[in-house]
Amino acid sequence: MLRLIALKEDFEGPLLADQHGGEQTTKAYTSGKIRTRGLADWMYGRFSARIKLPDGQGTWPAFWMMPSSSTYGRWPLSGEIDIMEAVNLGTPCEDCVGSRENRTSGAAHFGDVAPDNTYLFLKTDPISSESPANQWRTYALEWADGQMQWLVDGKVFMRLTREDWYTAAPNAANRPSAPFDQPFFLMLNLAVGGNLPEKSNGMGFDPKSFPAELLVDWVRVEQCRGDEASGRACLDTQKWNGKPQGPWEARAR
Repeated sequence: MLRLIALKEDFEGPLLADQHGGEQTTKAYTSGKIRTRGLADWMYGRFSARIKLPDGQGTWPAFWMMPSSSTYGRWPLSGEIDIMEAVNLGTPCEDCVGSRENRTSGAAHFGDVAPDNTYLFLKTDPISSESPANQWRTYALEWADGQMQWLVDGKVFMRLTREDWYTAAPNAANRPSAPFDQPFFLMLNLAVGGNLPEKSNGMGFDPKSFPAELLVDWVRVEQCRGDEASGRACLDTQKWNGKPQGPWEARAR
């Protein structure tokens, strides 16, 4: 299996992702990311991975997708899809069964360039006290023309349609599914600290959470035979009556 391990160790490297270039910096932790950028990308399909997550304040594993080319412009004009994110698993949580964080989430980022960017997200139902850090789970995205839905172990926990998102890109006129109508590539990574975990749960960053590791058994990409153009024929049709959350919530269905 794949092991992405976050360690406390000084390391010098690029301050920004390699496509941005620029200066070097030294940080006190190392971790890992793998991606298919420049190797493989897809438009529409079912993207899934069987994963065991780390716990601890400051841990932030993710299984996500980014556009292969900036067809509609820089982030988030061309979109971002977060299939699975988890922060601070096992830490205090008032809304969770057992009062411990046991939820993962999915999200879509879109809109205009910062500070006018926006997103919709949803956390899994807090109905179980069992932490994803203690068991293997399968996280999936089903993405078709004009619709995306997020699943954990085969159960849909969020669904969006083209009416729920938009891009402010001028060249998106007459493209009703933009920006989610272009090829995206896959990524898996384990972040150390950051804005999201450090402002959640117990707050801040706990060095005792590390070393930590993200375990991945497999990753699969499946496309809809006979309906490769839209992918809609292969969407799971189970009922879902939830509502996505986020800054764009007031405009979402």
